Amino acid sequence: MKRFKCIGGCTWWALCVISILLLWRTAECQIRYTIPEELKEGSVVGNIAKDLGLEVSAISSRNLGIASESSKRYFTVDLAKGELVVNDRIDRETLCGQTAACLLPLQIVIENPLQQHRVEVEIQDINDNAPQFHKKEIQLRIAESIAPGARFPLENADDPDVGSNSLNSYTLNKNEHFRLNVKTLNDGRKVPELILEKSLDREKQAVYRLTLKALDGGSPVKSGTALIQVNVQDINDNEPKFGQPLYKATVKESAGSGQSVVTIMATDMDEGVNGEVEYFFGEHTSESVKGAFDVDSQTGEVTVIGKLDYEDVKMYTFDVSAKDKGHPELEGHSSVQIDIIDENDNEPEIKLTSLPRPVSENATIGTAVALLNVKDRDSGDNGKVKLSVAPGYPFKLKPSFDDHYSLVTDSLLDREVNSEYDVKIIATDLGSPPLTTSKTVNVKILDINDNRPEFMHASYDVYVRENNPPGASLFSVSATDKDENKNSLLTYSIADTKFQDIPTSSYFYINAENGTIYSMNSFDYEKFKLFQIVVQAKDQGSPSLSSNATINVFILDQNDNVPTVIYPSASMGSVSHQRMPRSAKMGHLVTKVTAVDADSGHNAWISYRLAEATDSSLFAVNLYTGEVRTKRSVSEQDDASQRLLIEIKDNGEPVQSTTVTVDILIEDGLHEPISDFRQKVTEKDKKNGKITFYLILSLASVSVLSLLTLFILLIKCARNSRGNTGCCIRRDSDGYKNPNRNLQIQLNTDGPIKYVEVLGGDMMSQSQSFGSYLSPMSEFSDLTLVKPSSTLDFKDTLRGLDASLPDSAWTFECQQQKPPNNDWRLPPNQRPGPSGAGPLPEGAGVVAGTGPWPNPPTEAEQLQALMAGANAVSEATATMGPRYNAQYVPDYRQNVYIPGSTATLTANPQQPPQQALPPPQAMPPTDAPKAAQTPASKKKSTKKDKK
Repeated sequence: MKRFKCIGGCTWWALCVISILLLWRTAECQIRYTIPEELKEGSVVGNIAKDLGLEVSAISSRNLGIASESSKRYFTVDLAKGELVVNDRIDRETLCGQTAACLLPLQIVIENPLQQHRVEVEIQDINDNAPQFHKKEIQLRIAESIAPGARFPLENADDPDVGSNSLNSYTLNKNEHFRLNVKTLNDGRKVPELILEKSLDREKQAVYRLTLKALDGGSPVKSGTALIQVNVQDINDNEPKFGQPLYKATVKESAGSGQSVVTIMATDMDEGVNGEVEYFFGEHTSESVKGAFDVDSQTGEVTVIGKLDYEDVKMYTFDVSAKDKGHPELEGHSSVQIDIIDENDNEPEIKLTSLPRPVSENATIGTAVALLNVKDRDSGDNGKVKLSVAPGYPFKLKPSFDDHYSLVTDSLLDREVNSEYDVKIIATDLGSPPLTTSKTVNVKILDINDNRPEFMHASYDVYVRENNPPGASLFSVSATDKDENKNSLLTYSIADTKFQDIPTSSYFYINAENGTIYSMNSFDYEKFKLFQIVVQAKDQGSPSLSSNATINVFILDQNDNVPTVIYPSASMGSVSHQRMPRSAKMGHLVTKVTAVDADSGHNAWISYRLAEATDSSLFAVNLYTGEVRTKRSVSEQDDASQRLLIEIKDNGEPVQSTTVTVDILIEDGLHEPISDFRQKVTEKDKKNGKITFYLILSLASVSVLSLLTLFILLIKCARNSRGNTGCCIRRDSDGYKNPNRNLQIQLNTDGPIKYVEVLGGDMMSQSQSFGSYLSPMSEFSDLTLVKPSSTLDFKDTLRGLDASLPDSAWTFECQQQKPPNNDWRLPPNQRPGPSGAGPLPEGAGVVAGTGPWPNPPTEAEQLQALMAGANAVSEATATMGPRYNAQYVPDYRQNVYIPGSTATLTANPQQPPQQALPPPQAMPPTDAPKAAQTPASKKKSTKKDKK
């Protein structure tokens, strides 16, 4: 790295040295160091102190310094170590350029004594520079007609490095048209040149891009590149060429004028005017094509100029040509095929191949009705048709083949619901948007006899007054048949039934054509109260159908019976003989006349009147009960024998009446058995008290149950106020308000007969009145229930009597029954018979009080009177309850039944409970009145069975 040599020669240096030698005496010697360029700052070049033979400690004291010809201080001396170190970046190319040897001279000056030493630092080149071209891109223009072998000089590259690190060679990227040749000039520079190896064709490749690379000889090798662009110049040697021999395009048939279909394009490999192309129709293009399309000569765009219709022309094919503007003019050819796209512009068409035929309503499912087919001129999905039957028709379509269908039944038919159908067939194609068309097919339904005649009601109620004239028209029934023609023609007849072993046709006749019913006989209410006729309506179909209706003929009572006297009975003679003591006081009960009327309702209301009397001031007859009582005390002046003529008449129109004669013998010394009776009553006071307690308890229970029932019915009626329910307020249409009657207990203790009457119920309900009599001849534990009394609902009488009755709350009923005859619906104060009581008519006078009965009847007589009274009442109430037979007569002496309560008071505990009566329909009607079971006895036995 260092080297020494003696300087001997240069003039300039010699002058310097002489000057120095003149000033100092110094021995000079040259030192050379060799270092590579681009050393880092602080790098050690050499130990200058050691090389100069100086001690390191003397360097600082002698002020060793460095002088350089360069303006920059590239080196410095480390005084502590005596080393020469790099102080700045050293670039050989900047200091020496292309010079092969690069020396950097330094002057080392030392004082005490003053000495100067020359030091040279040789800077060696390193390969830190790559070859570079002055232009990064080199442009060459070469005509495509130049022959191979032509040479084209290129710009050379420069490399600042020297020696082996300088430019060494050139390379060219591999290609088939060009190669690289490098020439060495006299000055040693290497110059590259491009040689054409193969003919050029601009139409194939108009531009060639080559890469020229310059390499140096350093290690590692560095290089520089330049881009060579060879532009091939054109000549008109190519005709226009289309991109494809056949252009295919599609267009919708609805395309409007000016719509672009396809753009044809031809290319000419030439450039300039040689490559400019114009487009034309082929020479043999038809007029239909030219009328539908046009070709733009500049752009080659094919547009629509006429109307297209897929159904007329589905495809257009024609030739086109392209010509350039070169010399000579060159031309290219191609073809165009345009397919017309079908659009959904045609509605489906439905055609009937056979007329629809009528179908029977009993036709099986799948029966063919009509044949039809459908077609659509469009194609693809636009021509596919979906055929269906509109909803709501009992038909469907069954495909046959292709687009042919059969219209068949899809469900059972009913001519009575629809006698014909206008079946709507809907055809919809699958286009977008879909098109729909429809066709209506009329199908008539033929009738069969599948409906029975129908009456408006299953049963009818007819009311006929008794003693009607034979042959009178009673009622007319009619039925309807939903079928038509002969299947709906009806005939009426009476079914072959019997009434009391006599055919019904013996009583009634019906007109077979219009259903009018006539009576064959005159009816007697007392014999027949109800007829049931079964009327049959039959059509004339095949097979014929029929239905029945029941006609309930209720016979209404007329006042055609005279009241019949039960007591005194006829067996006692025409005159009744009674005895009474002369000590009788006012109101003394002498006797009681009892009569019944075979009629019912108002016609059976009986009133009593004293027609004649020996002394009319002594006796009075109760208008309703028939009780004969004294009007004053008997005096000694009164005759011992008194005769009374009592008139008994009903309330019918016209009035029927009869009379009974009563002879009364007034005897002295005849005592009443009342004292003994009262004594026995006193002895049995506790037992009677219990009975009274039970009665009061029963009445309280009835009141509580009635209030609870009333509350429940009010809730039900409020919920069902909009509906037609069975719970309603009984109000007549004429405004008559039916007041509820509270229970009343009437206790009679005077006279020989002791009885208590329990009255209750409203005017329109089935309330009962019970009279219980105590006979002085019987045991004191016995109670005799004389008879129940029913009520009637005749509105005229109720309106007349309503003013005398106390008002109360409304009556609610939960299960309404429509009785054929409401004669039994009478309140207690309006019932006929011995226990009736009611308001006095005008002019009735004062009703006499009660008194002792001097000659009490025996128990056999009482039972006979009870049975007769029950039979009389049963005649008035037979339309709603069964007739009373002897075997159903309860023992009235043992039980007391309280209406509206489930309690039965039994005075004799040894008596077994009564058996419940059979239902009313099980009781056969009879002609003659018999002992009838009252509703009270029926309820009593039923309640006892429940207990």
